[in-house]
Amino acid sequence: MPVRLHPHLSVRFNMVDADEIAKLCYERFKQLPRRGKPEPGREWTLLAAALKLSRCVHSDKVDKEVVSLGTGTKCIGQTAMSPSGDVLNDSHAEVIARRGCIRYLTSELHRAVSGEESSVFCRGDERGKWKLHTGVSFIFFTSHTPCGDASIIPMADIQSQPCPAVTSAKSPEGSDKGRDLKRKAEAPSEERNTKVSRLEEQETAETSTSEEPSLSLSTKTPEETFSQNPAGLLPQVSDIHRTGAKCVPGGHADPLHPGVGYHCAGMLRVKPGRGETTLSLSCSDKLARWGALGFQGALLSHYLQEALYFSTVVVGKCPYSQEVMQRALITRCSRVSNLPAGFSVCAPELLQSSLEFPFSQAQTELQHQDGKGRISPCGAAISWCNVPEQPLDVTANGYKHGVTKKALGTVKARSLLCKLELFHSFLSLVSATDPAARPDSLR
Repeated sequence: MPVRLHPHLSVRFNMVDADEIAKLCYERFKQLPRRGKPEPGREWTLLAAALKLSRCVHSDKVDKEVVSLGTGTKCIGQTAMSPSGDVLNDSHAEVIARRGCIRYLTSELHRAVSGEESSVFCRGDERGKWKLHTGVSFIFFTSHTPCGDASIIPMADIQSQPCPAVTSAKSPEGSDKGRDLKRKAEAPSEERNTKVSRLEEQETAETSTSEEPSLSLSTKTPEETFSQNPAGLLPQVSDIHRTGAKCVPGGHADPLHPGVGYHCAGMLRVKPGRGETTLSLSCSDKLARWGALGFQGALLSHYLQEALYFSTVVVGKCPYSQEVMQRALITRCSRVSNLPAGFSVCAPELLQSSLEFPFSQAQTELQHQDGKGRISPCGAAISWCNVPEQPLDVTANGYKHGVTKKALGTVKARSLLCKLELFHSFLSLVSATDPAARPDSLR
């Protein structure tokens, strides 16, 4: 099944400037309250955002608006997950931004079904269904390449990533030498993917509360890794940037050979943790999934005539490879087929900005002063979205930031982005819809 452009994606060309998008996102972050932000010069974080683009009807002018923004680098551990969905599992910036966007879309649909004017949706051709206004599209911004496959990129200078040669990936489990080699090989450095810091907490998966169309990503065998220097990648690469995300158990594993043979490219990966096995797929894998299933989620699919896709993905200034981003986000899904009506594999345009996020790990290291404590990732995650009620949601360890242990398990402790809260918002949308105007799937 060839990758094609969604009808709404055709408006994207000649109107997206990567630096303009990055600047809009950084300015939106700057306007947020201090709560949950990193301590300057000591803490770093990642930023992601969803932006709405609206082409004016009688001109080529395009209005650009940040509708959802997220920061964060952490996930909770597998044992901390809640079967009732009242804990926020994955707090990486990309996931926070996408979930905030779902809050925004739900709010806009609520306006539409209530007879108010929505700047996003108009009535579709099917009963109870809605579609995007002509000229409206969405783009995605992330300040750093997504963790996982998109971060396994070539490095021209081996000095950029000091890493001792790993002589064997089969050291006995109880061997101190084996553990030491693994620890050294995974030690973070100034130039490597900022998501793999060993200071990160336990991480786990974001799973759906309702069914979504299944998706199986095509993968490469170890023989098709960087050691074979695939076509399109930089020739004579000395080394690659590492990712802390581990291959999904049961499939191919990373060879852990020195240099370019360390990772196996194209694999589904789970985010790294310390000790406990994690369940959360990497952000590279989630972005690839959104390119086939849309970013609207299973619940909102009831109301939408077609899935929603990002027309463009913009990455901030960081180690970057266009070819690797193409592979991680687009090529791996190019053969997905048999999707339901309204779904299609849609390839976003991939751009990089020359503007770096002021709170990136690299910038934090430059600003760090002796005696200010060690540099570490910020423990809080911030979500802001353009909704009329409670637009700001600050969390830590899957709960509201600052919540006491006594409040755990109560409404007061829940993030507005957790599955249970998003489900309640969806139920409110259904209640606001006239029974005669509900989609057939909800009758």
